[in-house]
Amino acid sequence: MSFQYQRTDTYFAQVASGLEELAVAEVTALGATQIKQRFRGFYFSADQATLYRINYGSRLLTRVLAPLLSFDCHSTKYLHKTAMDIPWEDIFNPDQTFAIFAQVSNSQITHSQYASLKLKDAIVDRFRDKLQRRPNVDPKYPDIWFNLHIENNRAVISLDTSGSSLHRRGYRLDTVDAPMQETLAAALIQLTGWTGDKTLIDPMCGSGTLPAEAYMSLTKLSPGYFRKKFGFQKLPDYDGALWKRLRKSIDGNFQALDSVPIQASDVDPSALRVAKRNLGHLPGGEGIYTHRKDYQEIGNTEGVTLIMNPPYGIRLRSGQDLSGFYKDLGDWLKQKCAGSEAYIYFGDRKYLKNIGLRPEWKKPLMNGGLDGRFAKFVMY
Repeated sequence: MSFQYQRTDTYFAQVASGLEELAVAEVTALGATQIKQRFRGFYFSADQATLYRINYGSRLLTRVLAPLLSFDCHSTKYLHKTAMDIPWEDIFNPDQTFAIFAQVSNSQITHSQYASLKLKDAIVDRFRDKLQRRPNVDPKYPDIWFNLHIENNRAVISLDTSGSSLHRRGYRLDTVDAPMQETLAAALIQLTGWTGDKTLIDPMCGSGTLPAEAYMSLTKLSPGYFRKKFGFQKLPDYDGALWKRLRKSIDGNFQALDSVPIQASDVDPSALRVAKRNLGHLPGGEGIYTHRKDYQEIGNTEGVTLIMNPPYGIRLRSGQDLSGFYKDLGDWLKQKCAGSEAYIYFGDRKYLKNIGLRPEWKKPLMNGGLDGRFAKFVMY
């Protein structure tokens, strides 16, 4: 039996809300064609090399799914029966572990966890029938991830070719409370249009995610550089020699810098220790200048690019009013940052009005469950 993705060369890219347009441009540059947008992602066509390249090189996608089978599905009984016919033993063996993540909407099957359970039962029952052995489920670190998506009574069972969420870059050795997701940080860097021509300063760097993504983008360090394995290595038609050549070629694009035009600082010494450790884990990342300072103490802030993810709600004590903090931040930008551009992510958009500056633009962007805003301010 050939699987659906093999017959169509079509895959589904999952992407966070607000990043769709940027992600479409990114995967097009990486070789994807015939893009058809859907809710929370898009279908695209790709050959094997392009599929591998997108998983290794995308800074914005969450996951890439390879559809194994699509079918009309009105009951969990039919879901189990149909999934039993899939030759799971051609994909993995009983010594390997698996896990399923599912989404259900507008369908007669209404419970995603129960749907996931029925698919799990079908996989296990198929192995028992064919091999008299069964694989185990590992919900945290499985060898292979599957996805079940049921919408309007149409089911799609897919293999996750990414292996786990692509935002998990691997450079984050330590973290602070409520860190920004790497895919969002990469998108913010892209939206600034920064190319390394000016110094980039993050005066509230936390665990260093924004400086890290800026550095990786500038040096062309692949976002998949630290990942040990990808889900596409479990596809039955996986080409190991092709992947080895491709990875070597992409890694060869890395551009080491004599001088790194990125600065990261934070008033919290524990946060700065975390940032220093994470940034130093990147090849050449020790060249990023890190220092413990309150943002108002930073010198040389004229004619630079500032980017920041200031404190809000869950990053501080719940319910704390930050109106005064944001007013002071706006005053500092006006008084000390002449000729600079400032890009600020407001995890709580209500504070936009407290900064006392008119944004050149603002964009709605989610960070986890937060409906945040990213705004550009130009200091004349």
